[in-house]
Amino acid sequence: MATNGVIWLTEQDYKRLKDVLDMHVRQSRTLASELQSLENLLDLARIVPSEAVPQDVVTMNSQVLFRDLGTGGEDRVTIAYPAEADPSSGRISVLSPVGAALVGAAEGQEIELPLPHGNRRSIRIESVIYQPEAEGHFAL
Repeated sequence: MATNGVIWLTEQDYKRLKDVLDMHVRQSRTLASELQSLENLLDLARIVPSEAVPQDVVTMNSQVLFRDLGTGGEDRVTIAYPAEADPSSGRISVLSPVGAALVGAAEGQEIELPLPHGNRRSIRIESVIYQPEAEGHFAL
């Protein structure tokens, strides 16, 4: 099981996310707030080979069940790269506030998300339903 509070990224996810960040910065020539979250994630993450990431950690393309601690509601999402995101089918971008908060975190971890007007939303990862690395799917 992963240590609470540690942000885990596979070497492959780190490289691909760094490429996403670099591409968006080149296109916009500025670091928007959603990109700042990604940059922070990359700076703080513990980088490991795909085979070494704990099975309860959210990686790219993982399907995650999380609970909103304020409302008690649950949501199931898959963390996707921006070009593959489709919120209507539950595929959220890693650049979204929820996507950026979930990737690298582990089951049981509670996360505070900033909302507009200084409000916050607290969520808890209930389950990593599918993690590519745990299933031996290293090329996603």
